[in-house]
Amino acid sequence: MCTVHIVDARDSRALLTVVVLCFGGLSASLTQTLVIPIQGRLPELLHTSPSNAGWVVTITLLAAAVTMPISGKLGDLFGKPVVLISSAAMLAAGSVVCALSDTLSPMLVGRAMQGLAMGFIPVAIALIREVVPPDMANTGIAAMSATLGVGGAIGLPLAAWVVQTFDVHALFWMAAGFAALLLVGLLTLVPRVRDARGGRVDLVGAAGLAVGLVGVLLGASKGREWGWLDGRTVGSIVVGLVVLGVWAVFELGQDEPLVDLRATARRPVLLTNVAAVAIGFGMMAQAIVVPQLLQLPTSTGYGLGQTVLQAGLWMAPGGLMMLVFAPVSSRMMTTVGPRVTLMTGAAVLGVGYLVATFLMDAPWQLLVASIVISSGVGIGYAAMPALIMGATPPHEAGSALGVNALSRSVGTTVAAAVMATLLAGSSGRSGFELCFVIGAAAAFVGLVITALVPHVHQRAGQAEAAQTVSA
Repeated sequence: MCTVHIVDARDSRALLTVVVLCFGGLSASLTQTLVIPIQGRLPELLHTSPSNAGWVVTITLLAAAVTMPISGKLGDLFGKPVVLISSAAMLAAGSVVCALSDTLSPMLVGRAMQGLAMGFIPVAIALIREVVPPDMANTGIAAMSATLGVGGAIGLPLAAWVVQTFDVHALFWMAAGFAALLLVGLLTLVPRVRDARGGRVDLVGAAGLAVGLVGVLLGASKGREWGWLDGRTVGSIVVGLVVLGVWAVFELGQDEPLVDLRATARRPVLLTNVAAVAIGFGMMAQAIVVPQLLQLPTSTGYGLGQTVLQAGLWMAPGGLMMLVFAPVSSRMMTTVGPRVTLMTGAAVLGVGYLVATFLMDAPWQLLVASIVISSGVGIGYAAMPALIMGATPPHEAGSALGVNALSRSVGTTVAAAVMATLLAGSSGRSGFELCFVIGAAAAFVGLVITALVPHVHQRAGQAEAAQTVSA
């Protein structure tokens, strides 16, 4: 009887830990869509031009992309709980700065701080594997991975409702409140594991990675606005690629690199990250295309005439499906392994986009397509961390997961640029159909790449789980 009580208490603590970490993932990812309902009002609110106001969205995406691999490495060096608490504090501080801002400069500072808090997610996934019993680990990782999509999906209708009911500043006070609750949960409910292995921070490597990524992603995200052949676009991408090349050479010569490129180049890890780019592309396509199609006026002949709030509500069930399918993904990872699970998710994602090409005539039809697409994302996203951790030593898990999260971020950034360019350059229903077809193609490319991942992945993941249990 005593033994059963101990097991139940351990499982209860583990469940509370997963709940707190998932709430943190939701709170961080929520910031990605927080300002979409007010995007058209930003120039007036911040007393700036529409072009400058666009940076309120862009700077958060850039900061998030840069911070994920860096925060993962910091978690390996100094301990994951320290990095999680720091990320939550950054989210709270950034949200308060935004809430108090009436001009562009402080708003950009706050939004950058919110983006830096996205480093919470890969570190939290790595911590779940350390503190949750093996029989709950897959479910916890699946739920945590789903927060990437769920936070963005519920962010749109929630933000639209807050703006309509209160005011713009209330958006950021809400985010600050979430961050404050997260801090309390981290300090009181999440175990204080001592997993810091020590070492020095590769500051030069961090700076090089940041400059290179910002250059490439800035050019990709601003290409449509600046023009793809504009000197700023080409210059940003070329400089970014050159810096990343020099950075890679530098990292290969370091005893304690920010990113272990040799480990990243191992076939299982490399292929999983390449698949992450393709599947991340596929996930983002619907987030760009479906809201536009829903909100276009009916006078166009294909638009559905929905408000921002209505569009968000039509899309919210799809986002929630990612969370619903987290236990399904967990069960699949246990029975058939993460590789087959990721392939299944990519296949469902691709089929969802093909379905969408035929379901564009009413909001409920796009709801059905979004549910299918999001189900594929929910199945597939959860399997990626398991694949990475199965091929990575436990003491490097945070860094490896950060690179995987970065890969997904690259896919979503490129997708946003490609979809926006296609829609701007086409007229009528055909442009949206083309976007859906490209989203399907990206998903199926991800499926093929995942099929090439060696089967050794699952055995490695089982070995790591055994090491975790014995520890």
